[in-house]
Amino acid sequence: MFPIIPANSATAVPGNQEGIFGYGVGDGGNTAVTNLVTDAGVVGSDVAAVGTARGYLAATQYGGDKGIFGFGSITGSLTGVTNLVSNAGVVASDVVGVGTARDALNACSFGGNKGIFGFGYDGVGYTGVTNLVSNAGVVASDVAAVGTGRKNPGACEYGEDTGIFGFGYTGSFIDESNLVSNVGVVASDTAGVGFDRQRLAACSYDYDKGIFGYGYGGAGAGAVTAVSNLVSNVGVVASDTVGVGTARQSTAACEYDGDKGIFGYGSHASYVSMTNLVTNAGVVGTDVAGVGTARQQPAACSFN
Repeated sequence: MFPIIPANSATAVPGNQEGIFGYGVGDGGNTAVTNLVTDAGVVGSDVAAVGTARGYLAATQYGGDKGIFGFGSITGSLTGVTNLVSNAGVVASDVVGVGTARDALNACSFGGNKGIFGFGYDGVGYTGVTNLVSNAGVVASDVAAVGTGRKNPGACEYGEDTGIFGFGYTGSFIDESNLVSNVGVVASDTAGVGFDRQRLAACSYDYDKGIFGYGYGGAGAGAVTAVSNLVSNVGVVASDTVGVGTARQSTAACEYDGDKGIFGYGSHASYVSMTNLVTNAGVVGTDVAGVGTARQQPAACSFN
């Protein structure tokens, strides 16, 4: 017998249950260690490194239940190498890079099962090129830049199958955003709202919304911050929410438990490994004691 579903009910959009933080720059230099996140938001201890140790990379989910780390900087050079993450959180060895080698980029999912890497620094200047990721984890060649070339933006999914890149650095801190359609087309700049900054992170929550948080920016010499900005299910970025937790930059973030999020790692006066959970109402929690290698500029994505 089929269940009776009330007329005013909505079927929940499935979200990934677990997450992974990986790579980054710590006291010992570049690393490739990873840390899994359970469906309760608990971060695990270090998993032995796989792939090229690097920082300033990005990550996104793809295929509905898998992830991919890509690009970044090795000591003295930029790379386009990628590493796939299985639906059990196992990181694979390096895949030869496709597209412009760069760092200080970000990535998000779109279309329900695909991903996109975008923006960054290519060794010559700031860029807005993007690279689509298929539902099989194959990275495509460069797509011509749309929007202001910049480094260190945040990026996340919203609206169930669309994405957004926001904030960053162009020579000055900015708060503009660029929406990504459900076929991976990046839109032109949308006027910014919130604290102008770079080196922030973003993740989705509540199945169809997003949140930008933390970073470095503001007037003059700039400062680290813990402010956050919610993203509605139609991609509208809200004004600043007062910061919660330790102000820091160069964090990463991902979804967990289907409808929640987590910010983790980063730097302030030193590298840290603390995390801050995000509820399904977009409320950021206080600091959770760090687990794993303290580091900045890791990347994170959800899986499973």
